[in-house]
Amino acid sequence: MTTQTLVLPGEELSNDILPVPLDSSHPLKLGPGLRHISPSTIIPTVAGLLFIDQKKNAIWVESNSGRYIPQVNDVVVATVHHSSTDVFHCAITPQTTFAQLPHLAFEGVSKKTRPQLSSGSLVYAKVTSASKHMDPEITCCNPSTGKSDGMGELKEGMVFEVSLGIARRLLLAKQRDEGGLVILEEIAEKIPFEVAVGRNGKVWVNSKGVKEILLVGKALQETDKQGLNIDEQKKLVKRLLKSI
Repeated sequence: MTTQTLVLPGEELSNDILPVPLDSSHPLKLGPGLRHISPSTIIPTVAGLLFIDQKKNAIWVESNSGRYIPQVNDVVVATVHHSSTDVFHCAITPQTTFAQLPHLAFEGVSKKTRPQLSSGSLVYAKVTSASKHMDPEITCCNPSTGKSDGMGELKEGMVFEVSLGIARRLLLAKQRDEGGLVILEEIAEKIPFEVAVGRNGKVWVNSKGVKEILLVGKALQETDKQGLNIDEQKKLVKRLLKSI
């Protein structure tokens, strides 16, 4: 169960709204938009909705404004800028330094079979290291298993910009129940497509044709900008489908 509360920067969170862990051995997990001040004070660093997940004992703030700051375990859509001896240097956002993607951080590759990614290539990757004092590091495979887990080079398709808030909602396991989103579910009933959502506000879409790709991208962006509810999302999809 996830609850939402509006918070402002610097406003100390009361203990009344913090999740009560089901297992006392599991520490409270702080996500983006929150800062811990020792010993037990938690304050938001941005204005937005405070999301509280009781089951996972986690809290975070969603804000449609501000810029993306890489966090460990975030999935991102990144653009290869250039390559050096052992790593690809990838752009996550215009504001952050290039993320380092090792040539061998792909499923089943070796020095002889490492991918040949040119400038402008897109990858779906996970942040493995993030620090104010060092360049972020990303990977296209699970370090534990060596499997891609859906990550890797994104071929063809188009990338669309969305707010950080809706990007996080699109990544929720239950988009309808937890994020109030049915836009992709509604389109998928009529049009086959692929999508890769980056926590950095970039969504890669691929389908059988350009019209279909643009429809998915436009539906996401209109839902985002207009703050459409579930019924409004369904109406939007019906309207857009009539145009193709």
